Amino acid sequence: MDTPQVTPYNKPVGKKKQVEEMFDNIAPRYDFLNHLLSVNIDKIWRKKAMNLLKEKKPQSILDVATGTADFAIQLRKLQPKEIIGVDISEKMLEVGRVKLKNKNLTQLITLQRGDSEQLPFPDNRFDAITVAFGVRNFENLQAGIREMWRVLKPEGKLVVLEFSKPRVFPVKQMFYFYFHYVLPVIGRIFSKDQRAYTYLPESVERFPEGAAFTRLLEEAGFKNVQCKNLTFGISSVYSGEKP
Repeated sequence: MDTPQVTPYNKPVGKKKQVEEMFDNIAPRYDFLNHLLSVNIDKIWRKKAMNLLKEKKPQSILDVATGTADFAIQLRKLQPKEIIGVDISEKMLEVGRVKLKNKNLTQLITLQRGDSEQLPFPDNRFDAITVAFGVRNFENLQAGIREMWRVLKPEGKLVVLEFSKPRVFPVKQMFYFYFHYVLPVIGRIFSKDQRAYTYLPESVERFPEGAAFTRLLEEAGFKNVQCKNLTFGISSVYSGEKP
């Protein structure tokens, strides 16, 4: 299944490079805007996603598209021995490293630049893999999913948190108006990037959510694949296990 490409900028380079540039641009204001625009509900969503890993008690966790390491920091509550966060944007990682240093978490959590479609790890490396609001930014979604499957240990678990499109009245209409008219204006004012927060609703609109995404996970080899809608379907949490 071909996933339609939505890119941040109208430039003659691939989506991957454009996404890297976008996040480098907005990194200094990313955390502030993220929590402001989500009214902090993103923290609740991350907690629900993290709770899906409790039974597994993973000792090694990979957080893909870790950004400024918000989810990686939250995952420490699972008491793993190591957490590695990878992201394509070095500027986002720099912000994350400051947070880790301030919280004395540099021994537990390591951040490194990496491509989600070419993860710099051997096969069967991690007990669990997480992605929070990052898979829709993959240039090649299927390739990214296959890479996560490759580096996950047998019986390991993948948890993906991503925006979706609510379908219940009046949440659907309110969400559409906020995402397409309010969010881009606020994002543009604070981030100084003309496209970043216009790209966000466009990327959500084109993302193969729900059954379409669970099918991609199953095609990559994941079993026991599940999808749960959160907050009237504004976001969804997906999970699957490697046999």
